[in-house]
Amino acid sequence: MQSLGIDVLFKGTNFLRLLGGLWVALRISLISVAVSIVLGVGMGVLMTSRSRVLKAVFRIYLETVRIMPQMVLLFIVYFGTTRVFGWNLEAETSAVIVFSFWGTAEMGDLVRGALQSIPAIQWQSAQALGMEPAQVYSLVILPQTIRRLIPLSINLITRMVKTTSLVMMIGIVEVLKVAQQIIEANRRASPNAAFGVFGAVFLLYFLICWPVGRLAGYLEKRWS
Repeated sequence: MQSLGIDVLFKGTNFLRLLGGLWVALRISLISVAVSIVLGVGMGVLMTSRSRVLKAVFRIYLETVRIMPQMVLLFIVYFGTTRVFGWNLEAETSAVIVFSFWGTAEMGDLVRGALQSIPAIQWQSAQALGMEPAQVYSLVILPQTIRRLIPLSINLITRMVKTTSLVMMIGIVEVLKVAQQIIEANRRASPNAAFGVFGAVFLLYFLICWPVGRLAGYLEKRWS
């Protein structure tokens, strides 16, 4: 047991500190997901418009987000804005801004794809029955879109939870940062602490992301 470094987890409040760090990562993820869903739905609807200008703007935004690593965005927002604009952004605020910026683009593209996947015959049939455009959208198109969107959105949530591990690079004491602190504090007494501590971190992320991923797969199969 000691050779694997697992004993370190049960010294003092080490395991509780890991859970506290995990909650920091989850808090950033949940806030970012909430913002991304609200803004992403609006963006996705606008991306289906006939305006070439809007389509071009959102395409540039989407491609920029996909090309630029999230770590670079974190450094630009947290370190760059402080120097250039004199803003005093807290690390967690910067992280929420970056992950919301990224999540909104991804959610918007998911909404766009879900809306465009609805066959045109659905619109035509509903209009032939005398429905107004608002009724067609709310009673016919939107329910089908939500059913197609939910599994994809859940997968995006799991990706965001895992990616928040990057926030340790701007000084946020989340679960990986706490793990490093525990390992450093016990380096001499438990040389193999890294195995046990990072193994516990892996298990914590697994216990959160695996059920969510399974739920997405179940919903996708049931609603396909």
